[in-house]
Amino acid sequence: MTDPLPPYPPLDPTTYDLIIVGTGVPSSILAAAASSSGNSVLHLDPNAFYGSHFASLSLPDLSSFLHSNSLSPLLPQSECHDFLSVNLVNRSLYASVEISAFEPDILEEHSRRFNVDLCGPRAVFCADESINLMLKSGSNNYVEFKSVDASFVGDSSGEVRSVPDSRAAIFKDKSLALLEKSQLMKFFKLVQAHLAEHDEATVKIREEDMESPFVEFLSKMCLPPKIKSIILYGIAMLDYDQDNAETLLKTNEGIDRLALYITSIGRFSNALGALMYPIYGQGELPQAFCRRAAVKGCIYVLRMTVTALLLDKETGGYKGVRLASGQEIFSQKLVLDPCISVGLESLSSLTDQQKETLRVLVPKAISKKEKIARGICIIRGSVKADISNALVVYPPKSLFPEQLTAVRVLQLGSGLAVCPPDMHVLYLSTLCDDDDQGKTALLSAMSTLIRPQVPENLQTDSVAENDNTEAKPVVLWRALYVQELVKGEFGGSISTTSSPDGNLSYNETVESAVKLYEQLMGSEELFKEETPQENTKEDNDSDGVELED
Repeated sequence: MTDPLPPYPPLDPTTYDLIIVGTGVPSSILAAAASSSGNSVLHLDPNAFYGSHFASLSLPDLSSFLHSNSLSPLLPQSECHDFLSVNLVNRSLYASVEISAFEPDILEEHSRRFNVDLCGPRAVFCADESINLMLKSGSNNYVEFKSVDASFVGDSSGEVRSVPDSRAAIFKDKSLALLEKSQLMKFFKLVQAHLAEHDEATVKIREEDMESPFVEFLSKMCLPPKIKSIILYGIAMLDYDQDNAETLLKTNEGIDRLALYITSIGRFSNALGALMYPIYGQGELPQAFCRRAAVKGCIYVLRMTVTALLLDKETGGYKGVRLASGQEIFSQKLVLDPCISVGLESLSSLTDQQKETLRVLVPKAISKKEKIARGICIIRGSVKADISNALVVYPPKSLFPEQLTAVRVLQLGSGLAVCPPDMHVLYLSTLCDDDDQGKTALLSAMSTLIRPQVPENLQTDSVAENDNTEAKPVVLWRALYVQELVKGEFGGSISTTSSPDGNLSYNETVESAVKLYEQLMGSEELFKEETPQENTKEDNDSDGVELED
């Protein structure tokens, strides 16, 4: 991935309505939507693969990407006589990158058989907005999903309890007492009745309750702590401790999260539960939108870096970009990857008007950056017998008293074409204020599920105390890293997209992309003229989920 750029022929045409740099999920949705509405779009990516920070990569490529993107080199200076040239900086999104191979011979033999996500753990709810957009645009014809088999809530003892998310699951759950089953059933009936749109006779949740903290509403429903924890962190997928959070989730927002989960169950006939995962990895999602964009005329160039922005010398307005090939390309609007910014050295010579044009790229003084710690483990065996694809959530304080945020763990097997047989990939993540805090939480979760080979300088008391089970699967490879969370921003002629967020689903990612599209293109609806496309997937006996609206 650090090979020199190939000698590209000049691009033709040289003027577009929109240039997009980076092929992540938000950028790919923008490209597909803009192309479908008749705009001329040039979509660039400095990498040799699609997906940017949402990509799925082999182990060698993942290691190379994380290490290369943990640096922030200045791109070469350039001169321009017709325009004011402003050089760009590749901004770091990753820090504290640690990669360990414990059985390198085995991994090297199979290294190209892994499709490992950069932004895991991430799954797709069947009612996720990304699925709705795929169906609306026809992008669903380019990707296939399989169900996540089960969801669990765990604790420091190593025990994992099933998430009872349906009537049948509640009655089958042996960990719940009869009274707890009755309380949970009563709660779900109330939520389902509240969500019923056209039935005025049913009981609704009172307005004052909808504005109260969700955790207080659950207590008002007489739900015990164990059930509240399952609802808050195993179904609503909250991150922060709702008993001590500075900002508590309101009940109306909590009900919206439950609605996503509830409406996902049974949406597709052959989906087992609420969650799905794309075969070959999350990188298939941006590729699906890119393929749809290409069908509509979008031009793609990989391994092409934008080295500078071109501004009008008199007005300071945006005119175009200079590519690493030296060619100058022009457009009305530009959307950049979140890791691209303007260096402070370039800003010193700019006028206020020119700085206003570049305002979304100017580094901002932030007192505290939002971060997410991510972990990846390749393991031999499974964390749960007879289950290949599963989600495990560790609520705040469930691993150790100082655990501030939930830790999510997603295990995926070879049936999803992400790893060789007899192995699984584990993805872990947790929001954090600093790198050590995040890594400590991830290592603690790892120790409850697997036999990690943890360097002595990173061991914690909670890690050492939990490493007591010989039946745990063995770790073969591990990566730990901390990613900065960056919000996309509309800036008129120049805008930026968001980095992968800390959520399990794509709802907020899609919402930000839709909002940016509306700001760029006006109130124009996404994919409004699209019609259902003929299914282009090969006719095989796959047991994947068929997406039908």
